[in-house]
Amino acid sequence: MVRDVMYNGNPAPEPGAVVCRLAPSFTRFGHFQYYAQQSKDLLKQFVDFTIKIDFPHLPEPCKETYIRWFEEICVSTCDMIVEWMRVGFVHGVMNTDNMSILGLTIDYGPYGWLEAYDSNWTPNTTDAQHHRYAFGQQAKIAHWNLYQLANAIYLLVDEVEPLEKALNAYADRYDKKWLFMMTKKLGFSSVIKETDTDLVKQLLAFFEQHETDMTIFFRRLEGVQISDNIFDSCSALKHLMPAFYGSDMEEETSNSLVGWLERYAERSEKDSINAEQRTALMNGVNPKYVLRNYLAQLAIDKSEQGDHSMVNELLEVLRHPYDEQLDKEHLNEKRPDWAKHKVGCSMLSCSS
Repeated sequence: MVRDVMYNGNPAPEPGAVVCRLAPSFTRFGHFQYYAQQSKDLLKQFVDFTIKIDFPHLPEPCKETYIRWFEEICVSTCDMIVEWMRVGFVHGVMNTDNMSILGLTIDYGPYGWLEAYDSNWTPNTTDAQHHRYAFGQQAKIAHWNLYQLANAIYLLVDEVEPLEKALNAYADRYDKKWLFMMTKKLGFSSVIKETDTDLVKQLLAFFEQHETDMTIFFRRLEGVQISDNIFDSCSALKHLMPAFYGSDMEEETSNSLVGWLERYAERSEKDSINAEQRTALMNGVNPKYVLRNYLAQLAIDKSEQGDHSMVNELLEVLRHPYDEQLDKEHLNEKRPDWAKHKVGCSMLSCSS
């Protein structure tokens, strides 16, 4: 096949493959927008069919059922986005045609995982100017997409208030679920909103200012000794250093991180779980392995030469992303410098 990967007038032949995507349903928000523009009758037929097939637990279609259906979509969409944020996944093309009514991750083209943490990062070159679908925008874009779905089905509900209520509930649910998720990544079994919100925001601000690999940092944070009033800042920094880009950390930067770690240790002492439980909690929500873009590109490069070993290796490792796999540490390393601006690693298009 011939593709112009970056849409810049440089088409080139390359091997192709047939990929079969599986999902219980591929119905998206955009389908309802389409039928809403055609006629109310067509929209009703499609909504009723969707509820019967994909939401059989709901009552027979009527106004109240449509509202419950929309509320469920808001909930499942919210929960999906929280999971994306947990593992650092960036969808890349979150238009309404790519949003599943079942809260599933489908139709991601130029996707990626955060390596150096950057809330404004998008793997999609066609989104490079506006960053509409950037990592930090995903919750807002999902909310906007739900608003478009609400506009479409308003023809059947004929009442604004219940739809607005569901949309507002999405925002409230996301804020609560996101904070709870982030505190679990830090090893807290419960949320103390007053302290935990600031603790999380301070850490993410540090990530933004100092190139930090999100996946490696959270996974290694579990190994920082904070129990029994023991906290050694030098040991903690040494243990976390593999998560930072650059070989040296300036004194001001290290002091800032130590200050955060001290507050973190103090907060951890207030939690009700012991060290063993903390380890199990953190290692259950912080993956050791993700499909880093540069690893995927290396596997593609090898496959183009007839060597599919890395594809198979990644497939097997990612079946168990939370497990320690001692002979696979090379798949849990920071993005190399050569991949920072390489097509296929940091720059992707819908044709990548």
